[in-house]
Amino acid sequence: MKATLMLSAACIVAATFSASAYAGDVVTVYSVDGLHDGNPSWLGNQFEAFTKATGIKVQYVEAGSSGVVDRVAKEKSNTQADVLMSIPPFIQKAAGDGLLQPYTPKDADKLGDHDRDPGGMFVAVVNNFPNFIYNSEVLKTAPATYADLLDPKFKRKIQYSTPGQAGDGTAFMLQTFKSFGSKEAGFEYLQKLQANNLGPSASTGKLTALVNKGELYVANGDMQMNLAQSPDNPNIKIFLPAGPDGKKSVFALPYEIGLVKNAPEAENGKKLIDFLLSEAAQKEVSTVAMGLPVRTDVKPQDENFKRLHGMLEGVEIWAPDWSKVLGELKDDIARYKDVTVSN
Repeated sequence: MKATLMLSAACIVAATFSASAYAGDVVTVYSVDGLHDGNPSWLGNQFEAFTKATGIKVQYVEAGSSGVVDRVAKEKSNTQADVLMSIPPFIQKAAGDGLLQPYTPKDADKLGDHDRDPGGMFVAVVNNFPNFIYNSEVLKTAPATYADLLDPKFKRKIQYSTPGQAGDGTAFMLQTFKSFGSKEAGFEYLQKLQANNLGPSASTGKLTALVNKGELYVANGDMQMNLAQSPDNPNIKIFLPAGPDGKKSVFALPYEIGLVKNAPEAENGKKLIDFLLSEAAQKEVSTVAMGLPVRTDVKPQDENFKRLHGMLEGVEIWAPDWSKVLGELKDDIARYKDVTVSN
């Protein structure tokens, strides 16, 4: 998930889109990958239902969490997208760079304060958490700690998506800071891990198939995406390693949605955002997307929901200061490149 820096040449189009569609009959979504995974997929279902209810067709363009924001920025003088979906800290960057406009969704009062941007620029639409996956055929048990991943048996059998390009890769870097108690200790760990790292990867989602086939033993990912991928990749299992103190921790990494500034079809964009936050759409987040709904009045009892909560039992849930993360990200990425390039 949250994969490539550059927009993919292939555009996935939901609810049949034609370049000749009349203005007013279409809404264009630039989105991070993950919620269109699986068959059926949550976004696929919702786009179809939205078009049926409103007559508005959805043009859907997918890339990585940084890639979709970069595309909106490049098109600033000729805006093409109406709705942007990404994850922290890239959605915060989009807001800070003036790429979004304020919009309060119809059911915003059903969201928790932590799922609403204080400036009104975006809201969470599906909650999610970063994790790791391993090949359960090769490894009979999951690596228990981050230190276990330094074992020589993992040489060139570990790969994680690149921080600064992929959202999940950036999340992994931030989690090492937390797990090891400081940035310096986190970077020291990442430098050691480089001996086992196969190399850079712009895509998190593509790592799943490599783990499933045994070409990799371990990769990073996120719970929603990996659960959605698991029916087609039966050898992958999800795990969270413990830090040096023996404790496991993780932070929320939600999919977030905002209205693009100068959106050509802003009213259609507002309707789609409202639709994705509706009670009916949110009730399918756990059953179809295999994520966690953001509405506080939606309380699923399905097996996927229970499985997600089971994965988080005994795990400390912490919250990054995303403004601070964004302000320091450029220096952190430079430091990351410095400690890994020579290994």
